[in-house]
Amino acid sequence: MSLYTITGAQLAFGHVALLDHADFSLEAGERVGLIGRNGAGKSSLLKIVADLAKPDDGLITRQHHLVTVYVPQEPEFEAGASVFDAVAGGLAHARDLLGEYDKVAHALAETPEGAQHDALLARMNTLQSSLDATDAWNWRMRVSTTLAQIGLDGDAQVGALSGGMQKRVALAQALVMRPDILLLDEPTNHLDFDGIRWLEELLLAQRAGLLFITHDRAFLDRIATRIVELDRGRLLSYPGNFSAYQTRKAQQLEVERVENEKFDKLLAQEEVWIRKGVEARRTRSVGRIARLVQMRNERAERRNVQGNVKLDVAQGEKSGKIVAELTDVTKRFGARTVVDRFSATLMRGDKIGLVGPNGAGKTTLLKLILGELQPDEGRVRVGTNPQVAYFDQMRAQLDQEKSLADTISPGSDWVEINGAKKHVMSYLGDFLFAPERARSPVTSLSGGERNRLLLARLFARPANVLVLDEPTNDLDIPTLELLEELLTDYEGTVLLVSHDRAFLDNVVTSVIASEGEGKWREYVGGFTDWQTQRDRAEQLAQRDAPKEPVKDAAPKDSAAGRNAQRSVKLSYKEQRELEALLGQIAALEGEQKTIAAQLEDGSIFTKDAQEGARLTQRYAQIDEELMAALERWDELESKGK
Repeated sequence: MSLYTITGAQLAFGHVALLDHADFSLEAGERVGLIGRNGAGKSSLLKIVADLAKPDDGLITRQHHLVTVYVPQEPEFEAGASVFDAVAGGLAHARDLLGEYDKVAHALAETPEGAQHDALLARMNTLQSSLDATDAWNWRMRVSTTLAQIGLDGDAQVGALSGGMQKRVALAQALVMRPDILLLDEPTNHLDFDGIRWLEELLLAQRAGLLFITHDRAFLDRIATRIVELDRGRLLSYPGNFSAYQTRKAQQLEVERVENEKFDKLLAQEEVWIRKGVEARRTRSVGRIARLVQMRNERAERRNVQGNVKLDVAQGEKSGKIVAELTDVTKRFGARTVVDRFSATLMRGDKIGLVGPNGAGKTTLLKLILGELQPDEGRVRVGTNPQVAYFDQMRAQLDQEKSLADTISPGSDWVEINGAKKHVMSYLGDFLFAPERARSPVTSLSGGERNRLLLARLFARPANVLVLDEPTNDLDIPTLELLEELLTDYEGTVLLVSHDRAFLDNVVTSVIASEGEGKWREYVGGFTDWQTQRDRAEQLAQRDAPKEPVKDAAPKDSAAGRNAQRSVKLSYKEQRELEALLGQIAALEGEQKTIAAQLEDGSIFTKDAQEGARLTQRYAQIDEELMAALERWDELESKGK
């Protein structure tokens, strides 16, 4: 049985149907990637599954006692809360039950036998059953274990953490609840490459059903076992990862195009026939007329594929052959060195990606390259005739109160693209903004729409150097692919900061990567090429590193040393139990690892859904057995100290 099913779902805002008799189900252990155009209704569907919103119509079926946890794009925490308290907030219900149990127990001890005593006793039994079912007795251990699993300091203040670390706290808050269904809205936002890789490993190890929204194609390829596309109100399911989806989607669109052409041709023939006059009005043609009316209705109700953004950048005059030359450049902020003796030459037409963890100094290096920031040491020589167009990830260039038209072309109804004039309404239409929205303020736009508007503004200005700081945030996949094509064909220079691995691979010709402590190095190729070269260099460094001699005797602080010391403090039976626990834990971990390998690629669910569900259930059962074994191990270990 599916964990969750919705049949015939309908949801509309105004005249736009976001869900139009849509069907969806989620099986145990599935990892479903939900994709679609900006504004298609993906977040609305996620909230419906989370039971935070209701559809206008449709039948919803969910398993009894199903635990569903939703992690929004921008998690919110109480001001001044510690990480421990924020994560423990996921167990608020269990803690409330425990608090009530303590109060009832106290009242029971002070109440003489009678009707009130019996009522308190019945309530205590009910609370005890609920506490047993939710494992609320061990809530502190659950929080501590989850913090250790995710690598968080429970004493830290959430408000002092970066966006990426706050995302980890939100995930810990969700996982401590042991969800049956985990719902994630843009989980890779604010995460750097190491954070994204960490998240991938974390989600692959989870056995909960997973439904997530993302535009990160590499993340979809690694995590998803099924792709569900929200397209014109319908939910279309494609087994496999994103690459498999692309192939099947292209085939489906081609079949749809051919069928629509046949239908339109037949409709045109019938329209010609009906206009012939007398012949069409004979009694024997009544059925044909009725069919024509039905065909007209079907054509009117057809929702065609939404048009794509039309991107074209206004090319400025050519810059000099050398765009920028950096020689032994160093930049410090206080005691911290952000750039340490970096040298590079950027040529006209180069497409360079800047990569590194959050806070490494990518934006600082960009400003040094453009001559906007002077180095403390070294020399920066900016080439001749640079015309820079800057895409700011914080969208600070957008005036929230201005209209869309004034943002693109202040004081004029025309924009000039490569020498050709274009009306601002038509130009906004190229970026999928309807004419009636041209006079709307920027503040009325969603995140993805603001990014599209910023791209429209950027490309309306003549430039020979494009500086793009996280341009892919909130853009849907079709717009991302179009932007890739535009930048690939662009004759000027591109400087790109992005955490979208597929986007970097498809656009850049070289990568400038942070290697820590202010060191930067340039690599030829895209993101994957940089990873390959970096990993090879690390392997060579490890191979050439001197090896430490192996000591024969087990030190006192090793596991063997501790066991030798502990054995004298445990009874013979407890020593044997401790030894058996080691083997039991190793066997359980081995079995869990084998099951994880079978479940990871998701193919088991397409070949044998029943076996996939059984393995998922066994995986969860091993988790419980491991927890019990580890708790007993910890108890014996503490006793033997």
